[in-house]
Amino acid sequence: MSNTIRVRASSWAGLFDCAYRWEGIHILKLPNIVGLRAALGTAIHAGTAAYDQAKIDRSGLTIDDAAGVLVDKLHDPENDFNPSADDFTMPEAERVGIALLVKYCNQITPKYEFLAVEMETKPLDIDCGGGVIVRLTGTMDRARVCRKSDGPGIADVKSGSAAVAKGVAKTQGHGPQLGTYEILFEHTTGERVTADAEIIGLKTKGTPEIGVGAVRNAKAMMLGTDERPGLIEFAARMFRSGDFYPNSRSLLCSPKYCPRHGTCHFHE
Repeated sequence: MSNTIRVRASSWAGLFDCAYRWEGIHILKLPNIVGLRAALGTAIHAGTAAYDQAKIDRSGLTIDDAAGVLVDKLHDPENDFNPSADDFTMPEAERVGIALLVKYCNQITPKYEFLAVEMETKPLDIDCGGGVIVRLTGTMDRARVCRKSDGPGIADVKSGSAAVAKGVAKTQGHGPQLGTYEILFEHTTGERVTADAEIIGLKTKGTPEIGVGAVRNAKAMMLGTDERPGLIEFAARMFRSGDFYPNSRSLLCSPKYCPRHGTCHFHE
């Protein structure tokens, strides 16, 4: 009898950052309360997604309308966060969020031909052996499908205090998620991804900045080659064995980000 584990595609990258943290959140379902800066990221993504979808639909939604979506999401009672987790206030969050939204709508959106925003994908089953099936599900959270001169590609919007450095989006660590999205796009549509993936970064700390960075060979990172295995094969071994390894050097190794931090003995 097989054991099917449902995994949201957007969580895939976290498995390779700290599998021990990932297991706590996604398998053990431990509560993971974030700070206001993370809640701001959710609000920014809601506003930018509304604006980009309106461009696809030609519905005439304005930047002011998108700012309203951002503010409404920031104040949504279901947008659960710990107000003491950041040195950050709600008025500051609104100011930074709207500044980044305006920059995004004026500087980023006009450069792209978006085909889909947060596209829904067909579930994809990965046979890990030993009766364990991992089923990738969900939408391409915060990602866009773009039409470029060399074909379709995936652009993922990321926000955070260090999302941009010297005008370029930080791309390190985002390859697994982008590679998963490329695989799911091809599985859903039957069309090959031929353009490089991109990260669109929005820096929420200090002076608001926006930048773009390319991620090449993201799908190959997941699938591997004839000479070496990809990350999916390593993940299959974890799911099959039930061994989810810790990473004390993860940038998310903090009580602010990890619900297992208080009982984890792998960090200093």
